Amino acid sequence: MEALFSNAKRLLSTWKGDRYVFGRGVLGELGSLAVKFSQSPLVVCNPRYMESVSIALAKAGVRLASACMAPGAGSNTPREDVYRIETYILQYKPDVIIAAGGGSTIDACKAANFLATLGRDITPELDHYFGTGVVSAELQKTGKELYPLIAVQTSASSGSHLTKYSNITNLVKGQKKLVVDEALTPQYALFDYDLTGSMPRSVTIDGVLDAIAHCIEVFSGISAEKYDLAAQITETAVELTIQYAPKVIANPNDMEAREALGMATDLGGYAIMVGGTNGAHLTSFSLVDLTGHGSACGIMNPYYMVFFAPKIERQLRLVGSLFKKHGYVIEESLEALSGKDLGVAVAKAMLAFSKSIGAPTTLRNLPRFNDTYIDKALEAAKDPQLEMKLKNMPVPFTSALVDEYMGPILRSAASGDFSLIKTGNW
Repeated sequence: MEALFSNAKRLLSTWKGDRYVFGRGVLGELGSLAVKFSQSPLVVCNPRYMESVSIALAKAGVRLASACMAPGAGSNTPREDVYRIETYILQYKPDVIIAAGGGSTIDACKAANFLATLGRDITPELDHYFGTGVVSAELQKTGKELYPLIAVQTSASSGSHLTKYSNITNLVKGQKKLVVDEALTPQYALFDYDLTGSMPRSVTIDGVLDAIAHCIEVFSGISAEKYDLAAQITETAVELTIQYAPKVIANPNDMEAREALGMATDLGGYAIMVGGTNGAHLTSFSLVDLTGHGSACGIMNPYYMVFFAPKIERQLRLVGSLFKKHGYVIEESLEALSGKDLGVAVAKAMLAFSKSIGAPTTLRNLPRFNDTYIDKALEAAKDPQLEMKLKNMPVPFTSALVDEYMGPILRSAASGDFSLIKTGNW
């Protein structure tokens, strides 16, 4: 355990340096981050943590720009919450924004920040900014700068406090889209792992599966020059998750295990700044009204791994060895397997892990799932604003191939039948 924890801390500290405060019992250090910018922050905070955040800021003599804290965002970052938080920014014009909550609240603050900054000169319509690099291009065009952002993570999940991503959901359409931009990365971040002790079981499971998803999706499509770093991140994060997730499910008050999962999800955030996620994340964006994001990725990733298998044998052997080490049965020798057979063996181990923590393993496990969600996911995969996910896949993929190859993957994930998946001569 000690070596695994030390390795995780080393990787995170090397990456973020003094711009990231993490560990158990560190929320009190928030005031020292806030005073780097001003005495008048706008605090957007989930209600559960308002008192703790107020105490941390008061100890440093920090007074809020607004009369009260703004409530955080709902699950999956509804676009309505983004516009609501934007009004707070426009009303109070703070020197710094402090986003305290899970990934949804932090994502909402990122988006509200660029809307408040660019809305008047470019457009107040959120849809314009989806995709990669749009915000930075508009900032350069206008000469504007975003408000500084301090992200205080309270949930072991998305890694939003460390990354350039903002996921926003249109609840009417049941579709999530993504803004990817270096300008969105918070200037400072803090994560007190003790705060995750109050996370409900469903949120814990989502975070567990999101950590694995971030790492293995990036690892599967990583370039040769970044392979060694991605392998270190993946090996550490996945082993932390496999080893400690069952302990948290059995005992939610196991704070050593909570710390392990916090570091694992942070490493997942590191992974998605080294490379990009791909198929499972793309499909998850169309399942937002059925299940949590991490659970959607957790269902889909084993089936995508089978599809990618002929192209990622080296990665699959490393990931498979971790599951095998911790008792998720792979009877065959990983070195003896190849291609789709290797993918199926590793996928079965991944699904066995999901089942062990009470997570769904097929789309049909989800209440209200029906085949219309397959059609919606295939249509969304052809949207140019989500094209980055196709480009991140470890096999050559364009929107023209979505129906032929992604369709069978989705039908396989619905039924659990790996034989439906088509693999090409990539």
